[in-house]
Amino acid sequence: MTGSPHLVVDEPAAQLGRNLTYGLLNTIGRAIVTGQFENAVFPTEADLARQHGVSRSVTREAVKMLTAKGLLSARPRQGTTVQPTSSWNLFDTDVLRWMLERQLSVDLLRQFNELRVSVEPEAAALAARVADEEDLRRIDGGLERMQAAERGLDDPLEADIAFHVAVLRASKNPFYIQLRDVVGTALRTSIRFTNHIKGRTADVAEHAKVRDAIAARDPQAARAAMRTIIGDVLGLIAERQPPEA
Repeated sequence: MTGSPHLVVDEPAAQLGRNLTYGLLNTIGRAIVTGQFENAVFPTEADLARQHGVSRSVTREAVKMLTAKGLLSARPRQGTTVQPTSSWNLFDTDVLRWMLERQLSVDLLRQFNELRVSVEPEAAALAARVADEEDLRRIDGGLERMQAAERGLDDPLEADIAFHVAVLRASKNPFYIQLRDVVGTALRTSIRFTNHIKGRTADVAEHAKVRDAIAARDPQAARAAMRTIIGDVLGLIAERQPPEA
């Protein structure tokens, strides 16, 4: 085992923002996810406080939050240790963001979109059954933003996310709805990746088919239309993955 690495901080502790705890959480969390503590002893709270110029209470709270996210484990007489990836809460938006911020992983994008294809088509089908007028207005609003983005009047990424989140909300299923932050966080990377490959933004016409099917109260058509959108993404990702040996 080697000694504890000194974390590289992009900016001094005094500039981490008003919330020093979250600033430290973000710095340490990113360091864990990017492997800075592989084959190394995790620093003590006293060492972390000294390295980053923050109080022990700030350090203690950040470590506690990272433990709740599954990245650390603190046990009597064993100290604080970094947990394997299998223990991380991948539905925690901070953890997912840190994973997506590290070197782009095509495997991770594929896995995320495999999750999407198991959730979003069913959410669209549910929305076709239960969406109310307010839900339909939100979906229309997302589609209108995507159309505006094609004319350079809105952000293509945020517009696309708004549409997909509106469909999740329209499902009325609380489990799907709680995935909105996860979907929004991961889509920011997934959409940038696929748009870079295609050289264009999302297919607005395909998204309109989802909207039209939901408005027509046609669950099967809504499911199929959403599956087509995500299937296109999975196809693009598969083209970029090296063949298995």
